[in-house]
Amino acid sequence: MSRSDGTVAVSSRPVVVDAMGGDHGPVETVAGAVTARRELGVPVVLVGRGESVRVELARHGATGEIDVVHAEDVVPMTERGAGAVSSTTTSLTVGCDLVRQGRASAFVSAGSTGAVVSCAIRGIGRAPGVLRPALAVALPSVTGGATVLVDAGATSDPTPEMIAQFATLGASYARLVLGVADPSVGLLSIGSEPGKGNRLTRRAGELLPALPLRFHGNVEGHDVLAGTVDVIVTDGFTGNVVLKNVEGSMRAALTLMARSGGAGAEEMRAVALRYDPETHGGAALLGLAGTVVVAHGSSRAATIARACAVAHDLSDGGAAERSGDLSGAEPVR
Repeated sequence: MSRSDGTVAVSSRPVVVDAMGGDHGPVETVAGAVTARRELGVPVVLVGRGESVRVELARHGATGEIDVVHAEDVVPMTERGAGAVSSTTTSLTVGCDLVRQGRASAFVSAGSTGAVVSCAIRGIGRAPGVLRPALAVALPSVTGGATVLVDAGATSDPTPEMIAQFATLGASYARLVLGVADPSVGLLSIGSEPGKGNRLTRRAGELLPALPLRFHGNVEGHDVLAGTVDVIVTDGFTGNVVLKNVEGSMRAALTLMARSGGAGAEEMRAVALRYDPETHGGAALLGLAGTVVVAHGSSRAATIARACAVAHDLSDGGAAERSGDLSGAEPVR
């Protein structure tokens, strides 16, 4: 886990990093892995095309410092999911296999979310009782705490039963990672009144009160950063739109404030950092038998390094896996 100086304790099993993933490929992922190793103390191993990866390691004077596992093929960023598992020699499939085999503690990728999810399900497997994994992102709220948004993009077309289970995963994550003893859960909808929303939301709203969690009821878009609840649950399509809207709106608001002179540069920089993807590193893929962190496709080195630290912390405490343990929950009907 994290030390007081900001580094993390080194464990025997490394975090495996998909060197080929993301819009910038090995140039940024390798740089991020080197930063994670040298500055954060995270043990890492890179998976990807050996020659390309070693060229980048040499640029950072890290030849021989970080192990490289060769993977001949690369899953394109345009791949939505199913095609990603057709080959066993991609950096995604090889990386997930390393986690499954116990040779790595966690997997980090900035590749296509759909492809990462598909490979993780196939290569690592779901935790017992989990229907579909979900991406969780902790968004800072105005109250000073954080709200877990789940699903943030793993499953675009879930069933109501899946959404109900996402709530259980999110609540477990809030307890294990954020330290919230009894997290409240809200269902994202177009109105706070019971029965508001489309058919999917209404049916999920009927299932949630029966689960062993503190269900707040419906919440709306303006509640996402307000700290109204500890966990906001929704489908992956809506959740991903919300996440990117938050990031874009924050950038726009800070730009307008800067132009108007409404706040000092240091104050605005502090706010921007709270919502910058480089700060939170990526989204945890909950409900798997191992730890997976999905970083932004546009991730630069700093984001990759932070994602490695997040993955290390999650795997060190077993949080991502334990959040998928539904053995104590009543079945969703």
